[in-house]
Amino acid sequence: MDSNKTVSNPNATTFLAIIMGVSGSGKSTLAKVLADNYSFEYLDGDDFHSLESRSLMASGTPLTDAHRAPWVAAIKQRLQDNANHVTHTVLAFSGLKQKHREELRSAGLKTVFLYLDGDKEIIQDRINNRKGHFMAPTLLDSQFASMEDPLSEPDVHLINVRPGFERVSQQARAIIDEHFQSQESSTVL
Repeated sequence: MDSNKTVSNPNATTFLAIIMGVSGSGKSTLAKVLADNYSFEYLDGDDFHSLESRSLMASGTPLTDAHRAPWVAAIKQRLQDNANHVTHTVLAFSGLKQKHREELRSAGLKTVFLYLDGDKEIIQDRINNRKGHFMAPTLLDSQFASMEDPLSEPDVHLINVRPGFERVSQQARAIIDEHFQSQESSTVL
């Protein structure tokens, strides 16, 4: 864990962990496990895509910023609702663009990003073997090309997916524990 990393909106009362990375990095799987572990609400960014965007991705057509803008706005609105109801949340969200990460930070929750990163070969293999996802496997190249490096952002924590899910999950829990548990302790005192 990088001790120089922090969270966005540190004084907020509602916690948000955003599990980000390209398609096939394990975002949804990890987010579900973490949401269950902490009894947080689980949200998947894929569920906020329009039918048009889903159709485009299924056909192998990358989304444009015009397609992504209403998607990010809908996620932000849901997060603001969660903040108003003090509903702690884990969100699976690609986070490819820095402006989209900024938009979600502006929802006002105490936010930490867990960036699942891995070699293209590992992730391509995962995508080729998964069933039932609407995104065409051929879009992975465009996902890697669109990823704006988040590592200089102070609330983004890097987790390499190569060691496997158990290790990834342990690292994610340690990061959340560091930031969420410190919040819980301060509200109890």
